[in-house]
Amino acid sequence: SVNPKQLEAPIYFVASLFVFRGLVIPQIRMISVSHISDFVRIEIVPATSFNWMSELQVGQLFSDTVAITDDMSPPHLPNKVLSTPDMVRLIEGTCLFGVQSHLDDGQTTVGIHVCVSHSAAVASGEEVRVAAELAEIDRKRLVFNVKVTHGELLVSEGTHQRFIVGN
Repeated sequence: SVNPKQLEAPIYFVASLFVFRGLVIPQIRMISVSHISDFVRIEIVPATSFNWMSELQVGQLFSDTVAITDDMSPPHLPNKVLSTPDMVRLIEGTCLFGVQSHLDDGQTTVGIHVCVSHSAAVASGEEVRVAAELAEIDRKRLVFNVKVTHGELLVSEGTHQRFIVGN
C-alpha cells in the first residue's frame, strides 16, 4: 500500500521569458514531483493549471504612446496625418499586447469588432496616446473602452472587442 503522504507532491515553478514582436512575455510552468513507491516521476504541467500571472480583470488599463510617421498617412492626402486604418491598428495593438502576458501559453487574441470615431487629425512627427480599459469579460470575449488622444485633444474614442484563441 502507498502512504497518502507519498502522494502529496511538492510543487516547483520554473520561469522563462520569450520575446514576441519586441514584447517580453513571461512564461511560468509548474513542475510537480511525485514519489510513488521507489520511483520518482517528474511531470511538467503548463501554467494553465496554476497561473502566477495576474488574471484579467474588468477595469484593467493598458496604454501606449506612439510617434506618428509619414507611412501612417493616407497616400491621397497632401498633408501627412494619421490615417483611420493606422489608428485602428494602434488601438488593436495596444489591446493585443496589453492582455498577452495575462494569457496561458499558446493563447493570443484576435480582433472581432471595432467601433471608434476619428474626430481630429494628428500630423506626422507628433505623438498620440492610446488608452484601453478592459470593460467586459464574457468567457473568451474581451471588450475594451478605447481612447486616442494627442495632448488634451481627443482624436478617437469607442470600443474594441477581442476573442481569446488557442489552447
